[in-house]
Amino acid sequence: MSKLRWLTCTLLCLSSVAACAGSADNWPHYANDLAASRYSDLDLINADNVENLEIVWRWSSRNFGSRPEMKYRTTPIVIDGVVYATAGYRRAVVALDGATGETLWVYRLDEGQRTQSAPRLNSGRGVAYWADGDDRRLFMVTPAYQLVALRPADGSLIRSFGDEGIVDLKVGLGVTLDVDEARIGSSSPPLIVGDIAVIGAAMDPGMRPPSKAHVPGHVRGFDVRTGEQKWIFHTIPRPGEFGHDTWQGDSWRYTGNTGVWAPMSADANRGLVYLPVEAATSDIYGGHRHGDNLFSSSLVCLDAATGDRIWHYQIIHHDIWDWDNPTAPILVDIDVDGQAIPAVVQVTKQSFAYVFNRVTGEPVWPIEEKPVPQTQVPGEWTSPTQPHPSRPAPFDLQGVTVEDLIDFTPALREEALQLVADFRLGSLFSPPSLAEAADGTKGTLVVPGSLGGANWESGAIDARTGVLYVSSSTYPSVYALTADPEYSDVDFVKTGRPPRVQGLPLLKPPYGRITAIDLNTGEHLWMIANGDTPESIRNHPALEGVELPRTGKATRAGLLVTKSLLFAGESWSGDPVFRAHDKSSGKIIAEIELPASQTGLPMTYAIDGAQYIVVAVGGNGVSGELVALSVRE
Repeated sequence: MSKLRWLTCTLLCLSSVAACAGSADNWPHYANDLAASRYSDLDLINADNVENLEIVWRWSSRNFGSRPEMKYRTTPIVIDGVVYATAGYRRAVVALDGATGETLWVYRLDEGQRTQSAPRLNSGRGVAYWADGDDRRLFMVTPAYQLVALRPADGSLIRSFGDEGIVDLKVGLGVTLDVDEARIGSSSPPLIVGDIAVIGAAMDPGMRPPSKAHVPGHVRGFDVRTGEQKWIFHTIPRPGEFGHDTWQGDSWRYTGNTGVWAPMSADANRGLVYLPVEAATSDIYGGHRHGDNLFSSSLVCLDAATGDRIWHYQIIHHDIWDWDNPTAPILVDIDVDGQAIPAVVQVTKQSFAYVFNRVTGEPVWPIEEKPVPQTQVPGEWTSPTQPHPSRPAPFDLQGVTVEDLIDFTPALREEALQLVADFRLGSLFSPPSLAEAADGTKGTLVVPGSLGGANWESGAIDARTGVLYVSSSTYPSVYALTADPEYSDVDFVKTGRPPRVQGLPLLKPPYGRITAIDLNTGEHLWMIANGDTPESIRNHPALEGVELPRTGKATRAGLLVTKSLLFAGESWSGDPVFRAHDKSSGKIIAEIELPASQTGLPMTYAIDGAQYIVVAVGGNGVSGELVALSVRE
């Protein structure tokens, strides 16, 4: 970018920041808007020319750290032609020319010893942007949990913010932490609502936690100008606070997690922020935390200015399935039976889409508390009921029976039957069981498993039509519990893994899906497999001569919706291909080859009358890159 063009862009934004950030040419937030829509009104790339989409620039993150990062998950933001992204294990912030990919500046922070305890040591999902008049700022949460404020013009620290531009997020949680050793961080960007930066937290995966005691993931709001902590919302309520009685005994004192590791969303006009809260410590055994455990695995609406709870809905009571909320709640205005409803939809790992009035918290369609199977694990506690939405229908497989097992040939079906005879099968909410149970079983086969259903890739919404597009994976897990007192003071931790049939998936395809759901009616419009049949399946000797369907991959597509198209890659471990789909049918209109598999989420912007789509890619042995696609005139 020339110096003159850079100055022109800067002056334009300084003179009218609101208009600049709100222009369809920009992508000013992680999901383009605070509603987490992943929608753009741009239509310069459309059904008539999308087959001409090609790579116009590539930017490598290879040298951003002592070793290359391959699972590169960043989603850039764009303000007036400048791309801002994160890169490398140090989570450097970079600014790029959106038309050429040229690096304009780099900010890098060496966090020293405290980096060793970072639970999410990766490049993160990106940065956040805020502006008021000529005061413009970028915010990023570092791997070792510090909030950094930068000038977008040159990447320099804003010294008036916090301590010389940095706020230590390990301070102010209401518990004393060793700033070098405490294992808490975040890989999601802050959410900026008005003049408040809302910050969540992430910890280590909890299938085999070394202890029942951990850091709590309380959510906080910080002043974007000064860095002062303005409020804290206790996701594990303290004595006297609403929900404290859902933690039996003293479990609230030592239990941790219940953070918000996923991106968040907000209704800026109403000053409301929506938190997708994760589960409490120990993902599949909760014997040390009896009770429903508010606000774990809940959707919580807060006043963004004060942190006061407006409403909440607990999606899983006493979560022991690792079904924490993994995505930003999506905001959309819908029309249900002639009634206009400001809605929020939470897509989940268990493959439900929960739809609420985002102002009142009332479900748009009834959600019924239904009896569920109860645990037989010593010391465990399970809720007698769990919520089941009446609409929309699940967007992926829930529970598992023998009818769901692979059936390409009778021999494969018979082998699958023999393999699952060792496990408990059942409906959604069948609880984990012992690896050496009295009935001879070796655990519970759970569908969706910990990597099934929807996840951080989330969905995308066309706000003009109210149609939600969700990607999901049909992935089973074995939840088998075993005691390991030398490793953990938790009574039981996870062991076991799902069987495969001669290396083939245990279940019928599709293994990954994209589903379109009309939120005005709660009805599914279409569902397609998210990719072609993998070669490992197509060329398997046991399937010679078998006519196979398009199976898709056990991945979750990253989605982008524009005025006329739905775009989707295949995500990590999928094929290096990017597709344009007809939004009304899911039909593939064009396929574009990528240098590697999609690892981040696609976004789009326009410069000088040309539309660009940028997506992060990477793979085993392939360093992460940003790839820009456009249609050359």
